[in-house]
Amino acid sequence: MADPTTAAPRANRLGLPVAEYKGLKSTLCAGCGHNAITERLVDAFFELGVPPERVVKLSGIGCSSKSTAYFLSRSHAFNSLHGRMPSIATGALLANRSLLAVGVSGDGDTASIGVGQFVHLMRRNLPFVYVVEDNGVYGLTKGQFSATADVGSTAKGGAVNALPPIDTCTLAVELGATFVARSFSGDKRQLSALLKGALAHRGTAMLDVISPCVTFNDHEGSTKSFAYVKEHAEALEEISFVPAREDISVEYPPGSSIDIELHDGSRLWLSKLEEGYDPRDRVRALGRLAEARERGEVLTGLFYVNTHAPTFLDHLDLVDAPLATLPEAAVRPTRETLEAIMAGLA
Repeated sequence: MADPTTAAPRANRLGLPVAEYKGLKSTLCAGCGHNAITERLVDAFFELGVPPERVVKLSGIGCSSKSTAYFLSRSHAFNSLHGRMPSIATGALLANRSLLAVGVSGDGDTASIGVGQFVHLMRRNLPFVYVVEDNGVYGLTKGQFSATADVGSTAKGGAVNALPPIDTCTLAVELGATFVARSFSGDKRQLSALLKGALAHRGTAMLDVISPCVTFNDHEGSTKSFAYVKEHAEALEEISFVPAREDISVEYPPGSSIDIELHDGSRLWLSKLEEGYDPRDRVRALGRLAEARERGEVLTGLFYVNTHAPTFLDHLDLVDAPLATLPEAAVRPTRETLEAIMAGLA
């Protein structure tokens, strides 16, 4: 018999408890930053009241790509080849544009073997949330430097990295992504707001999350350790997320904040910490990212957002219904149409 004094678990607007948004128990190292990101993803989907069955999770290969097993066990999921997750995501959304797609990748999966696919995903502005769990090393193969490791950073064994890093945020802004941000796995408040904003955005939302590898890249000399990021982090703004279904009433000093409405009616409230910074200014975003690299800052926040750019699906003028549900008459050309095509090739 149930104990009448036991409180019922908290439910979201769909009546679902948070347990319905969780997945398998993590097999990652204790203290791994990736686990903190998973927790924020669980919270974001739960608090937004997203039906788990509407979500498709995608990943490639690496420690980061195991993360999709640890949230939303009721959703669709596909673990792709190393670096090939963007192709699978594109195909899934072309087949069924009603899905809410989220991909979890790593700095190796994204910026090394998968960099070509990453480039084309960013330029297409596919409605897709792309989370990079960025630790600067290849954790599955014992901690070699990845393409995002900073010049001068040292490996656990003492080797010094001499190659310049690829900044995935700079690439994303330059190539056409319409929601580009960086956060730190240890910053619960900022990461939660950015994830919710990304999920409400219609277009490519790329979120680079510095996620220290406690086994291979959390030592002195690493520029992606917990200690280094905490000491060198510089936030562009304070971010609050207001869902569309809630009354929007935020108090802030005049002229110090920006209100950005997202596609589902939700809003991001950005309280400026830097005088004059506007994340809708693409050129300024690129300039500020370059300045941060020169200063050795770990710049976090929302760098760039564009809520008006057409998506890849808009360009293709796809029907709203999932392609697999269309009747044969709608997808099969008539004999007359085929004969006209053949005649044109003669």
